[in-house]
Amino acid sequence: MNQYLLLTGVVIALCVLVNRYIEKLPVPSLLVFIALGMCFGENGLFRIPFDNYQAAEILCSVCLIFIMYYGGFGANVKQARSVAAQSVLLSTVGVVLTALLVGAFAHYALGLSWLEGMLTGSVIASTDAASVFNMLRSQQLNLKYNTASLLEIESGSNDPMSYMLTVVFTTLIAGQQISVPWMLAKQIVLGLLFGVLIGKATVWLLNRFHFNMAEGETIFVLASALLAYALPNALGGNGYLSVYICGIWMGNSSIPKKRNQVRFFDVLTGVAQMMIFFLLGLLVTPAKLPSVALPALLIMLFMTFVARPVATTAILAPFRAPARQIALVSWAGLRGVASIVFAIYAVLQQIPMRYDLFNLVFCIVLLSIALQGSLLPWMSRKLNMIDSSADVRKTFNDYQEESPLSFIKLQVEAGHPWEGQALQELPLPRGLLVSAILRQKQVIAPNGKTRLQSGDLLVIAGNEFENRRNLTMEEIVLEKGHKWCGRTLGSLEMPKGSLVVLVQRPGEAIIPGGDTLLQPGDSLVMARF
Repeated sequence: MNQYLLLTGVVIALCVLVNRYIEKLPVPSLLVFIALGMCFGENGLFRIPFDNYQAAEILCSVCLIFIMYYGGFGANVKQARSVAAQSVLLSTVGVVLTALLVGAFAHYALGLSWLEGMLTGSVIASTDAASVFNMLRSQQLNLKYNTASLLEIESGSNDPMSYMLTVVFTTLIAGQQISVPWMLAKQIVLGLLFGVLIGKATVWLLNRFHFNMAEGETIFVLASALLAYALPNALGGNGYLSVYICGIWMGNSSIPKKRNQVRFFDVLTGVAQMMIFFLLGLLVTPAKLPSVALPALLIMLFMTFVARPVATTAILAPFRAPARQIALVSWAGLRGVASIVFAIYAVLQQIPMRYDLFNLVFCIVLLSIALQGSLLPWMSRKLNMIDSSADVRKTFNDYQEESPLSFIKLQVEAGHPWEGQALQELPLPRGLLVSAILRQKQVIAPNGKTRLQSGDLLVIAGNEFENRRNLTMEEIVLEKGHKWCGRTLGSLEMPKGSLVVLVQRPGEAIIPGGDTLLQPGDSLVMARF
């Protein structure tokens, strides 16, 4: 137990520390996390043996639940409305077409049985939401024709269909008697039903129930995501479809403390993606990969240059999509963690296969991320699909056009320059607004003619600063005994790219200079760039 906790802590710390450097590499960052897992693995530098498929499936499935939920939560339905039909068809019919074409290729070219070929095609038929989101955001791919929204909705919603096909063909290979239409209908209906019901119920409760605990709303949403997966799954429904629909419903509804939830799930899914790719790298045995390298390469090439383009063209052409958009959507069909998780599911069912399915799919995913992922920005430019007037961040619900409001308080003491003045006479900068006045246990809704009195507590609203990629702000409080206390700012050895822009002291705020003497209790606002 302690060994696994130690490994987890080391891995997360490493991933966070190297992430800023990984983003500058010409390869998707998730590929580096896989490589890091392989480095720790049985054939790597640290030679840690790990072949527990059962534990890997549980951990990866839990991580995938939150990735799926947050993928739905971040999908901006209003922004994606114009491409909703295309996205849904790609995530359903497109997945089926891709699975059938790859299955036929695996049968005729690689000698797999029809059922083995169809299982292989089903496992890798969906595109990976984590990989697609990661590439769109990290590379700031602002695409024409609302293509970013199309890719986000497709990649976030096509895993359920791939999972359903995987379950169907796994069951058939195992020789069990099933009604395929009934199984598919049950998976879809229960998945949709529970996703909508749990999403609506959660929104209703969040807006009507007061949670008397810190971040109670966020904790409740976390529980709802787990229920959205587990309840339909226990009844034979599709849990992944349910949790994705639940996420869409909640992300596009008005709920309290939504920004807190965005921050929480940003962190949670970030850690989940790091851990899931690392774990899969740790699980694989590189020495066994050469035996499946050739069939994996052939399947990946066929899927990239034949199966995916055929399926994409068949669906998008009737919508009169431009040829260059069809080409880019075809290329952006990155495979990823969901495919490997589905492969683990099949392996645990002890399905007899000509090739080791886990290793085969792992190789296909590696090749897909390395080739398609690395060349996606170049392909976008080559096809003239970059739109300088677009902003890919607007396709996600966590993007804010304007900075959210933040509130500060100001006490008007006796002798204060504002005492006795009307609000309309105050020299307030544009963008600041006195939203409430607390006066002798009364709350006053002010207007321009409201005159301030001694003892008034003003609540002032303004736009909050949001951290950017090239500039972040943080606060450092100097406790008694801090090494900076008693020293001037000019004498400190600041980290490169750091600047103290404000010193807050009880009763005053100081614009600092090199001779500013720091005292215990000071709060330093530091900019990092």
